[in-house]
Amino acid sequence: MSESALMSLSEFALIKKYFFREYSNEHIRLGSGDDCALVIVPDGLCQALSMDTLVAGVHFPLDTQPADIAYKSLAVNLSDLAAMGASPLWFSLALTMPEVNECWLSEFSAGLFELADAFSLPLVGGDITKGPLSITIQIAGSIDERLALRRDGACEGDCVFVSGVLGEAAAGLSILQNAGDRSGLLQQKWASNLIDRLNRPSPRVALGKALLNVATSCIDVSDGLLADLSHLCDRSQLGAEVDVTLVPLSGDLNAYIKTQNIDDVEKTRLMLGAGDDYELCFTAPEGLIPSVKKLAKETGVSVAVIGQMVPGNSVSCVMNGGESLDIRKMGFKHF
Repeated sequence: MSESALMSLSEFALIKKYFFREYSNEHIRLGSGDDCALVIVPDGLCQALSMDTLVAGVHFPLDTQPADIAYKSLAVNLSDLAAMGASPLWFSLALTMPEVNECWLSEFSAGLFELADAFSLPLVGGDITKGPLSITIQIAGSIDERLALRRDGACEGDCVFVSGVLGEAAAGLSILQNAGDRSGLLQQKWASNLIDRLNRPSPRVALGKALLNVATSCIDVSDGLLADLSHLCDRSQLGAEVDVTLVPLSGDLNAYIKTQNIDDVEKTRLMLGAGDDYELCFTAPEGLIPSVKKLAKETGVSVAVIGQMVPGNSVSCVMNGGESLDIRKMGFKHF
């Protein structure tokens, strides 16, 4: 097909070719193809809504593969549902792109539906427009209002937990940004793993649902542990003390730190201040540690106790069992 023919494809033709699917879903009465989607929320449950926008050059490098862009765009929204323990229901997509490129759209839609299909998540509508590349996804889930995990439920004395490991996505971004200066780095398996963590985060939906009736509060780590834990503290009107030595460090990140001669300051920044991890930070009473670890094992996600909720209104960091660490609150800032 010629370039002029491609450019003549209408918004509706693009949607039909790359994003339209028929769904057999009791909650979707009318999906893509009309002015509005018609959806039903399961009886007795609330609809949990979230929306995120990813902009080229801000939230992902300009040369990121289309499938990875789509995968991450949906994953970060699923992470918001995970942080509240909600079950995914449906999502919509608003895609802005500078030109019509069928190869790009084919790969983008493949990455989008790869993750959507893993959660049996239907795309019910959206919009395609011309402009600088950006992706906005609105996602909906269902949750019992009485059980929903929130940021304002932490209690003094609760343990602070984190799922998975932190800092890998930021290391992956650093590798991509400096690959030209690091001969052979991209061929390292651990480097590839770190880049995958940046491009394809794992939304902890199963863990979030398992923590209902167990966790007292929860937030997903998108802008860095210190920044996001600070939001939880603010809503719960408490402080938190984090023991840096308890924050889990992966083998891949450790290889990056050693190979690239990362100093202790930068190492700490990666673990505590870097964003894009999309892990869960949550609180629960100390007596429920065995229950939390059992649920984590059942959902295939590691968890670690990294601190405690304390009186106050800020996050402090210690190491070696009590030595205060002088570190600024770091995290991604949108403006």
